[in-house]
Amino acid sequence: MIAAIKNKQTYNPLSVSVKKPDLKLLNEKYLKLTPEERIKEICHDFDNILLSSSFGTTAVFQLFLFYKAGVNQPVHFIDTTYHFKETLDYKEKLTKLFDLKIIDIIPDKEQNEFSKLGELWRYDPDQCCQNNKVEPFEKIRDKFEVWISGLMSWQSSHREKLNIFEEKKGVIKFYPILDVTEEEALKTIEENNLPMHPLKALGYESIGCKHCTLKGKKRKGRWAQTIKTECGLHL
Repeated sequence: MIAAIKNKQTYNPLSVSVKKPDLKLLNEKYLKLTPEERIKEICHDFDNILLSSSFGTTAVFQLFLFYKAGVNQPVHFIDTTYHFKETLDYKEKLTKLFDLKIIDIIPDKEQNEFSKLGELWRYDPDQCCQNNKVEPFEKIRDKFEVWISGLMSWQSSHREKLNIFEEKKGVIKFYPILDVTEEEALKTIEENNLPMHPLKALGYESIGCKHCTLKGKKRKGRWAQTIKTECGLHL
């Protein structure tokens, strides 16, 4: 299926960016569109777009839709230095498959070393995420008008309350696949023979840093035995 996709176009927005978007109108407009149509339309409504991916278990679905839509958008990846080797290998595999341009975001070297030496994730996982994930990302996030993320409503109680467009800390967040069910995503992946994250078959349904990820349904394996449910990027 992938080899048959032709006439891909480089991302080249044609319209003037929306300076003060009306989120209610945007949600009403995009709710009527398919995920692939949303991906195409966002490039007409905004100029300066940030696309991120964790290269987790559902990442291939959204990246495939971008590829299929012919939108060659750079993909930002937060390299906390704590990823599973399988995640990094999967990232390389999808990079080649979809001809991605990856922009790695790395944490401050001193803060990262401090978290390693003190094993910060054991006693203060919130601060570990803040140092190695949230702060590095926030340094580049504000340079963009809209941030595209692959959150899906079925993944957690927090995410099921989101809208397709949200405003967080002055940045418009866009979730083009928010209302896609897990079954619909898996069907697309299977029908197009797309590779799954190698840890999914072992029982990992949500994958983050190796120190804070266990096997589990949906996001139950993340920060297990703590009250923490999100890294902080989406709160």
